[in-house]
Amino acid sequence: MRKFLGIFIGILVVLCLCGCINSNKETVKEEKITLAGGTALVPIMEEAGKEFMKKHPNVKVIVSGGGSGFGIKQVGEGYVDIGMAGRDLKPEEKEKYPNLKVYRIGYDGVAIVVNPKNPIDGLTKEQVKKIFAGEITNWKEVGGKDAPINIYTRDPESGTRDTFWRLVLDKGNITKKAIVVASNGEMKAKIAMDENGIGYLSVGYVDKSVKAIKLDGIAPTQENVMKGIYKVYRPLNLITNGEPKGVVKEFIDFVLSDEGQKIVEEKGFIPVK
Repeated sequence: MRKFLGIFIGILVVLCLCGCINSNKETVKEEKITLAGGTALVPIMEEAGKEFMKKHPNVKVIVSGGGSGFGIKQVGEGYVDIGMAGRDLKPEEKEKYPNLKVYRIGYDGVAIVVNPKNPIDGLTKEQVKKIFAGEITNWKEVGGKDAPINIYTRDPESGTRDTFWRLVLDKGNITKKAIVVASNGEMKAKIAMDENGIGYLSVGYVDKSVKAIKLDGIAPTQENVMKGIYKVYRPLNLITNGEPKGVVKEFIDFVLSDEGQKIVEEKGFIPVK
């Protein structure tokens, strides 16, 4: 009888221990932070997310692109926790989503880029406007080789396009012959493969695969943006629908911390602090 009683008590102890273990597992709440929007911010948020998850193993940070307009709409409609935008909110967006809160985390220049094999090193603003309007169609018209100009642009949801359209084209026309690409990454890849191509790109994305040309004699570097002599730049914003709470607030605080701002700078952008 004592033998059976001992076995019974042993089983009870094991069951209790299992229950405690399961109970402890249940107390570790897994959380998720979702971001979508401007592709210029994607490399910053992916790196910031990686570092944030090291500090918070129970949190998963999911980052996707889609363009600034897409990100603002996604957070405004409640589909993601944080929208990313390479521009300020438009009046119609403020009216449609009055509860949006904007957190500026950096600045970014927008460069005009050509293929590295193109001998052109610079253009005037008027030349760029005529190229994108379809009025100048051959590189020899601006001092280059005798070859057609292939124009690449972004879709209207893009914050990079919005900045280029307002500050370089003065809201002028972009020819319907322009090839539309979906992201800064795709723009870079297209120009890198097309000797006759021209487009515009977040300075943070510029590398040796493309050539960032001077605009009216000024090189499109983040240094020149900080000096105030290169005027084609825009803000980089994170946006929430209402005041952020919990891990979403902690993540935004992290991006604005010294560690987060160092990530902004290391990715080729200008931090706000």
